[in-house]
Amino acid sequence: MPRAKKTNDLLLPDTGEILERALFASGVSCFCGVDEAGRGPLAGPVVAAAVLYRDCPALWNACDSKRLSRAAREERFLHIVKDMEFAVGICDCEEIDRLNILQATLQAMRHAVKKLRPKPGLILVDGKQNLGAGFPSRAIVHGDARVALIGAASIVAKVTRDRIMIAYDHLYPAYGFARHFGYPTAAHRLRIRQIGPCPIHRRTFRGVREFLQEAVSD
Repeated sequence: MPRAKKTNDLLLPDTGEILERALFASGVSCFCGVDEAGRGPLAGPVVAAAVLYRDCPALWNACDSKRLSRAAREERFLHIVKDMEFAVGICDCEEIDRLNILQATLQAMRHAVKKLRPKPGLILVDGKQNLGAGFPSRAIVHGDARVALIGAASIVAKVTRDRIMIAYDHLYPAYGFARHFGYPTAAHRLRIRQIGPCPIHRRTFRGVREFLQEAVSD
């Protein structure tokens, strides 16, 4: 029987096995991985995904979305959403400005977890922050690269957010959202300087707020 260690008030297996299989073997039958996409952009929402554990090829082929080409992400996304239970949570730019990006990210993660059926007994979260009271979670730094289940959530969150930003590109074509997805590239920053922010820009972010202040002072 695997040994266990207490971390964040949860008993977790302390073995050399793959974490997901070790958890399942120790009796944790319903658990999920959670990750986000969109903390760093100047525009658009932050999107979180939660994916329930299932021992299947779609899971074991998942990895950190940042390591994949766009085509590979799309392909693996299709397998994940076909073969695994998942949910998505979103906080838009207004919520990000109101809460701050960290709290909006955690809120989006909680939204995603709440939608899952069945309800997970353990949540593996990418990063340093647990999800708070009522959400039995374990934060894992670099979890998207170390834990397949979090990697699967990373892929779902990234592909979902990219699709949202491509839709926004049709509404606000002057900014090039379909190319940079709201991230602070040189081309994106230049367009903000030239024409100012649009309604989906994060007004509290450096690189946006200066141009709002200039508009007010003018």
